Amino acid sequence: MVARASHTFPSVNRIELMEELYRRYGQGNIRRRLRYWRKKYAWILVVGGARALKRLIDIVGAAVLLVVLSPLFLVVAVLIKLTDGGPVLFWQTRVGQWGREFPFPKFRSMVVNAEELKDQLLAHNEHQDGRIFKMKNDPRVTWIGRIIRKFSIDELPQLWCVLKGDMSLVGPRPPVPREVAEYTLADRRRLDAKPGLTCIWQVSGRSDIPFDKQVELDVQYIESQSFWLDLKLLLKTIPAVLLGKGAY
Repeated sequence: MVARASHTFPSVNRIELMEELYRRYGQGNIRRRLRYWRKKYAWILVVGGARALKRLIDIVGAAVLLVVLSPLFLVVAVLIKLTDGGPVLFWQTRVGQWGREFPFPKFRSMVVNAEELKDQLLAHNEHQDGRIFKMKNDPRVTWIGRIIRKFSIDELPQLWCVLKGDMSLVGPRPPVPREVAEYTLADRRRLDAKPGLTCIWQVSGRSDIPFDKQVELDVQYIESQSFWLDLKLLLKTIPAVLLGKGAY
């Protein structure tokens, strides 16, 4: 059992698992108790090692990408600045693991007063359930914004969030507080993992995926996290970004 879980990241039900271990093995004679303590610390070692491995990959991956992509960052920053003279980065508050809010940067792809104009466009939301706002031809997007959004270049500053530990390379995309306020209890299940730059639905159609399906795929990821799954999703992200499918 322990060997099979050696590449699995910690489950959100770890407290329940520990209670179940104690119920089965933590009571009775000395041999039974020793078996409990052996299983408990083996499980802690496996989970802690998997968590450390994921964090190590995040730090190394984010640091390398920030250095390698720095020339692209410079070009994009200059083009955004030349477009309308506004700020290069757009900062938002996003909701991370277990509801913790954190500052979230993107290359600015819209006009400066985009947030103020959003309320006027809510009637044109193309996500029918209303919890996420998306428009294929959003009039707030600038010419350079359309390019960087199509290829997800606008998301690259979030590598800084990965380096800091607010995000991971792979995990559910972090929502804005206004979206979370409309979540059902089942929807909040997607907040049980650290948010990521990419996720299952990001490589499966991005904004074309309905919200309920996004939640389903996020929960699927949370319940089956592993080193190999993360690697698979990172590799799938490359063609998904190049093709720009579902990006708007």
